[in-house]
Amino acid sequence: MTVEMNVDVAGIPLRNPVLTAAGPTSRDGDTLLQAARGGVGGLVAKTISVKPAEVPRPNMQTLDRGKSQWLLATAMQNQIVHLERINVRGAYGLLNHELWSDKPYEKWLKHEYPKAKEAGLSLIASVGYTPEELAKLAPLVEKAGVDGIEFSTHYIESDPKVFNEVAKTLKEAVDIPVFAKMSPHVKDLTVFTKAVDKHVDGFVAINTLGPCLHIDIETGKPLLGGPGGVGWLSGPAIKPLAVRCVADIARGTSKPVIGVGGVSTGSDAIEFVMCGASAVQVCTAAILEGNSVYGRIATEIASYLESHGHDSPLDVRGISLKHLPTETLRIESLPPTVDEEACSGCGLCNKSCTYSAIAVNPDTSKAQVDTNLCYGCGVCVSICPHRALSFQTN
Repeated sequence: MTVEMNVDVAGIPLRNPVLTAAGPTSRDGDTLLQAARGGVGGLVAKTISVKPAEVPRPNMQTLDRGKSQWLLATAMQNQIVHLERINVRGAYGLLNHELWSDKPYEKWLKHEYPKAKEAGLSLIASVGYTPEELAKLAPLVEKAGVDGIEFSTHYIESDPKVFNEVAKTLKEAVDIPVFAKMSPHVKDLTVFTKAVDKHVDGFVAINTLGPCLHIDIETGKPLLGGPGGVGWLSGPAIKPLAVRCVADIARGTSKPVIGVGGVSTGSDAIEFVMCGASAVQVCTAAILEGNSVYGRIATEIASYLESHGHDSPLDVRGISLKHLPTETLRIESLPPTVDEEACSGCGLCNKSCTYSAIAVNPDTSKAQVDTNLCYGCGVCVSICPHRALSFQTN
C-alpha cells in the first residue's frame, strides 16, 4: 500500500501535512530552504510587523535538564527500551522571549520570501498585529508571491470584536487564503471561532502559553533576558492543551485547522489529525533536533497510516471528535484488564499505582489487579509501554 501524503489546506497544496511554524527555525529564506531539504511539506515564515522586533537576549531556554536526566536514568535502571517516551535531548518544553522578526519587512519582501520560494513549496507568511499594520503589510506580502497569510493574535486583546476587526481587515486586503492563529489564553475558543469564521479560510492552534518563569537555582537568577525574566512555553508540555484547542475549533467550523504545539513525533501529528487538524506545524522539535525532524515526522505519519490500513491522512481526520463525551463517562470504578501475552512484568504499573492495587505476580511474572483496591484512575493504563492494560468499555 502506498500512502498519499499530499494534502490541501484551504486550496494551498502541501507535499505532506508537516509545516514549519513561525519562529527561529523559519527566521529567513535560508532557514526555510533548509527546512525544505529536511522534508517539510510546506513553509510558514516567521512573523513580520511594521517595525522590526528588539529581541532580548538570552531569549530561549529548555526545560528542564535536571528532570529529564533523572527520567532517563530511571528508565535505564528499569531497563525500559521505550525511551521515545522521554526526550533524551533534555527538554520537555521550551521557554522563549523571541518576539517577531528582527528583520525589516522590506527585507522579507525583497529577499527572504523570494529566497524561500526557491524551494518550490507553498509558502505562508505570518503577519502581525493591529488592523492598521495588517492593512499596510498584507497587500505587500501578497504581491511578494506568498500563497497564504497567517495572522498572529498573540498581542491582540481578548475581545472577539477586536479579533473580528483584525480578521476582517486582513481578508478585505488580500485575495489569498487567510489563517487566524489562536491564543490558548482565550476562555472560549468557540466564541472566537464564530467571531472570525466568515473572515478567514482556516485556523492555526495554538500560540505559546505564558508568561512563565524559570529560575536557575544555582544563581537565583532567571534564565531569560526579557523584562521580568519571563518567557512563553512551547514544546511537548503544551501538546495536550493544543490538541484540546484544535478539537474545540474543529467542532465549531468547517474550515481547515492546522495544529501546532508540541509536535515532535508522527504519533503527535496523528493525534492532532484525529481531533480535526488538516496539517501540523513544528518549531520546538526542530530547534532541538534540526531540520531532519520534518521528514522524520512525515515518515512516521505515513508508517502509522500504512500499518493501520489507511491511504491518506484524510482517512483519520476528525475521527476522535465523535468519541469526546459530552458528560462524565462514569463515576464508578472500572478496573483495567491485563493482557498477559503483552505484559512483560516490568513493574511500571506497580510503581505508579497510588492505590497499591496492581502488582506483578511472582509466580506468573504478570501484572495482577486487586479489584477491591483499584480506583479505576487509569494511570497504569497510560504508563504501560506494551499496552497490556486496558479498560474494556469506554
